[in-house]
Amino acid sequence: MCFYNQKKFACGDWSWTNFAHRCNYEYRTGETCGMRLVNETFSENAKCRLCDKIETKKRRRSAEVDRLTRWKREGGTLVASMERCQKLIMELEKEIFQLEREKQERQRALS
Repeated sequence: MCFYNQKKFACGDWSWTNFAHRCNYEYRTGETCGMRLVNETFSENAKCRLCDKIETKKRRRSAEVDRLTRWKREGGTLVASMERCQKLIMELEKEIFQLEREKQERQRALS
């Protein structure tokens, strides 16, 4: 039951920050008991690491979709590039899905 500070992000996620103070349960010098309790919570306007990654992947997917629609509109002379672009879009969608699932699992584990 040692106390740590907590950082709460704009997206609702949080993370542990620095050690605040030791509880009376652990008597050995320099040791912590392993249980973490919140000492103080600091709000941060930024989003968490996972949200940043998800937004980056969504922007890249959007750019690839725009590129693909432009190529289709202008004429399909770049068939190999169009196929590669479609594969990239599918890979990005998989990565976005995995990151969103990871975030949901993290939030569910904390509930």
